[in-house]
Amino acid sequence: MRPKTVRATRLIASATVAGLLALTAAGCQTTGDDITGSIGGASALPNTDSGWRRSLDAWGDRYKANPGNAEAAMAYAHALRKTDQRAQAVAVLQQAAMRNPRNMKLLGAYGRALADAGNFAEALDALGKAHTPDNPDWKILNAQGAVLDQMGRHREAQQHYSAALKIAPNEPSVLSNLGLSYALEKKLTKAESTLRKAVAQPGVKPKVRQNLALVVGLEGRFDEAEKIASADLPESEAQANVAYLRKMLAQQTALKKKKKQPYLPPPQADASKAGAS
Repeated sequence: MRPKTVRATRLIASATVAGLLALTAAGCQTTGDDITGSIGGASALPNTDSGWRRSLDAWGDRYKANPGNAEAAMAYAHALRKTDQRAQAVAVLQQAAMRNPRNMKLLGAYGRALADAGNFAEALDALGKAHTPDNPDWKILNAQGAVLDQMGRHREAQQHYSAALKIAPNEPSVLSNLGLSYALEKKLTKAESTLRKAVAQPGVKPKVRQNLALVVGLEGRFDEAEKIASADLPESEAQANVAYLRKMLAQQTALKKKKKQPYLPPPQADASKAGAS
């Protein structure tokens, strides 16, 4: 074993995995409007900053013309969140929800926007109104679990993920959130096995693999973690992912020295962010 790896192993092995992190804007971020996180509506969403700016302008005009239009409000809020205007996105969806109190999809989007803005208690309340006990929605259950994890209520979160998996067995976004929830509870072995199951699902997104690589790295198996991070990717993407992984693991050393909790990407309220493509 290389000297640097030996030193890193000792440092990482001594670090406990716990803590509560705010949802990020693009990654355990809540923007797809049904969308768990790590590196880094419409059938054809923008994939560039300029594209989201154009979408923001277009949907903004439609929303201002008719603030009661739920579709316009959700699309406009989505674009706002993609351009880091989370508070305004919450305000738009709040007004739309008042005008459409029975629109479950809108209430779900409002709950995710609140979670994205860090308003977890309000998010949990809104998400609770976005489906009913007799007709539960696995995406809402998954979002509720992610919010509960942000609030440190990991056991309750895991119950929601389990309920979601009964409706959508082996759904990678739910398995990824469940794996991260275990990791936040310091149950790294259970987290790894759950994330491996998520990675094995067809069409899984790269960030699920990144979550697995991070957990394996936190367990001290660095070479294996780098292989997981770079598997089945073009060289440029593989190098970027490995660099990200090394940066994330290196942060554990700094956090440990400062006697702070190690970093883990939090579970995400938006299913599409780390689930199937």
